[in-house]
Amino acid sequence: MGPKTSKKNKKKKPSFRKLLKTSNLKLENKLKNRQFKQQSSAKKHRKEQRKLQQAITDVSHQTLKPLERYKKRPEEEDEEEFLESLPIDMMEDDDLEQMKAMAQKASFITRDLSSCSPAHAKKRKSEQPVEKYEKMPRKMQQEEEKELIHLLPIKDKSGLIPQSMEKPALQKPEEEQEPEEMEEPEEEEPENVPTLSPQEQLELRLQKLKAKKLHIAGLASAILADPHVNIKKLKELRAMLMETDPSIAVTVRKLVMVSLMEIFKDIVPSYRIRPLTEAEKATKVKKDTQLLREFEEGLVSQYKFYLEDLEQTVRDWKQKKQKSSRAISLHCYKGLAEVAIKCICELLVALPHFNFHNNILVMIVPLMIEPLRKVSEMCCEAVRNLLRQDKVGQVSLAAVKVISGLVKSRNYDVKPEVLKVLMSLRIKEVDLKKDSEDTAPKKNFMTFKDKKKNLSRMQRKWKKAEEKLQKELLEAEASENKDRKIKLHTETLNMVFLIYFRILKKAQKSVLLPSVLEGLAKFAHLINLEFFDDLLTVLHSLVVSGDLTYRESLHCILTSFHILSGQGDVLNIDPLKFYSHFYKTLLTLHAGCANEDTSIVLQCLDVMLAKRRKQVTLQRAQAFVKRLDTLALHVLPDSCVGILAANRTLLHTFPKCDILLDNEMQGSGVYLPELDEPEYCNPQNTSLWELHLLKRHYHPMVRRFAAHLMLGAPSEGSGALSVELSRRTPVQLFEDYSVKHMTFNPPVAGPPTKNKEHFTIGYTFLDCDLKRQIDAALHTDIEEMSLDFSVPHTQ
Repeated sequence: MGPKTSKKNKKKKPSFRKLLKTSNLKLENKLKNRQFKQQSSAKKHRKEQRKLQQAITDVSHQTLKPLERYKKRPEEEDEEEFLESLPIDMMEDDDLEQMKAMAQKASFITRDLSSCSPAHAKKRKSEQPVEKYEKMPRKMQQEEEKELIHLLPIKDKSGLIPQSMEKPALQKPEEEQEPEEMEEPEEEEPENVPTLSPQEQLELRLQKLKAKKLHIAGLASAILADPHVNIKKLKELRAMLMETDPSIAVTVRKLVMVSLMEIFKDIVPSYRIRPLTEAEKATKVKKDTQLLREFEEGLVSQYKFYLEDLEQTVRDWKQKKQKSSRAISLHCYKGLAEVAIKCICELLVALPHFNFHNNILVMIVPLMIEPLRKVSEMCCEAVRNLLRQDKVGQVSLAAVKVISGLVKSRNYDVKPEVLKVLMSLRIKEVDLKKDSEDTAPKKNFMTFKDKKKNLSRMQRKWKKAEEKLQKELLEAEASENKDRKIKLHTETLNMVFLIYFRILKKAQKSVLLPSVLEGLAKFAHLINLEFFDDLLTVLHSLVVSGDLTYRESLHCILTSFHILSGQGDVLNIDPLKFYSHFYKTLLTLHAGCANEDTSIVLQCLDVMLAKRRKQVTLQRAQAFVKRLDTLALHVLPDSCVGILAANRTLLHTFPKCDILLDNEMQGSGVYLPELDEPEYCNPQNTSLWELHLLKRHYHPMVRRFAAHLMLGAPSEGSGALSVELSRRTPVQLFEDYSVKHMTFNPPVAGPPTKNKEHFTIGYTFLDCDLKRQIDAALHTDIEEMSLDFSVPHTQ
């Protein structure tokens, strides 16, 4: 029975078929049980840790109570002192042994002194939590159960042998495996570097700089050769903006900034790149399309990082912030910031269609009021060029919005150059038509000969219908573009006038007033009719106040007449006060080199008299002609030519003014040149005797115009001007014959003499005595003058 029972109790080995029949459900249950055990053990461990923490906090917060002290009576103190003073020899041996036995027990010494309870009190049932925790049995640290992977069994002579292996753990990256080594690097002792002489240091710096230049050039060439493949090299090139070598850091960073700017100007596409939607990312596309998407994504990200680096450079310079690397000193930040601002300005003008253009505008516009003149001029010129080249109007609108926000946030405390930038806006009807022609798509249609040669009769019929449809579509698209452009221009002008009207209302004594008046003079014909009455009232009050300079008052007058010459014709207003003020202040025009106001005077004459001929009386026109000839005697040749050209225009506009060329008087009264009212100064009773003096002027063009006016300004005949001169406006003639560069145009030569060299002179170079001689000689012929302007001949 023994061997049989042993056979029964012996466990049979599982067969191969039974092993194969092991269900997945059983394996899953095993895995769940294992996970549950791990969770429960982790939970128990956390609970124990929580108890330990609570016990430690309770002990740390427990306050120690001092021992109770009783005040002794004076009798007891004396008795205690007496007992202490007794010698030990007086004690008996039995008493001494008893005292030593008590000292060995010393229960009153070994007990907890922080406790105030008596020494032989009963123990408390609740012990301290720390003691309770210490008495708890500790468990050994358990190793984590490793997950097994069941393999196919092996068949042996003895039977099937099940196989399994541990699941390999994922190796952590090197950075995570060795954090301590990264955090606490061993401090290397500085090696003894040999000191170099200044010449050797300079040569070493040049070698390093040459190597960096070659590296920059290689990266830039690779990117430009194939941008789609080498777009990742932009990151490597941009990393050189963080150069840390103090000897070459400034130069290398400047070179990298400029190189990246030129690369982006070259490889950026002519359209704006938008981010892909989730649906577009999920769809499968061709390989070429995927490469293009990756290129665009990399380009936008690198362009963004580059702009952030430039902005950070400018911010560090303005905040005077020293970097931790100390590769660049504080005084070098200025040069770096100037190069960064130059790059930003170039990108603003070159890439107005690309991403982050509004961010660049927000970065540039505040720098227009920078105290450093070079930076502010650079930014103003960039915005000015941006407005000039904008044909659609969207970029101009964005720029004007940012400028408006800056002026308002600074409470009108900005430089006048900021508002002068707005003069570059392209908002005119002529430019609109021109731009619509430029931007409209051009379609080449087949001629009749080509159709007859290449197409059949039925094809020609279909081609004709197709071309007709295409023409209609092109016309509709062009009109749509024009409407959109006009809408953008209207919104831009509203923002501009909002800036101007705020300054006129709140900051009339600001330095911005001349720029405001100049801008209103340019865009006055586009102002809404509702504002005309209020605006004219404000302008007249400014002129009458006397707080304005001569140039500012001229801008006020010019603005008023621009308003009245456009939509203001329907208002039927006679601006007599403006005429009187202009006539009174005409003789205060600067007669020296600073004669830039002459161009504004000539524009005012054209708007006030020539373009309003039906509203101007004959007496008013004659008074202005006489006053202008008087003014021509005192100004420089360029201003004199412009004034005489304006008088020629007035003689053609008001033909009855030729009475001033006769000596006979008409009517009663005497000419009153000191009277400020042009209507009542009796100009018909005088003559233009100033032309006889100007006919003997030292400048040939003044003589020519004076002789032409003395003949009545004929359009044909011997006294007529050449076609080229007659077609030029007074303002153009003033600019063509300008003496700004201290030379005459054409040159004025002295009288010919023997054995002497002659040279061209400028009137402003002469001393006071020679000037007096020239002024006195105006009453005689220039050919009879005996002035010697030459120098002796030198060998």
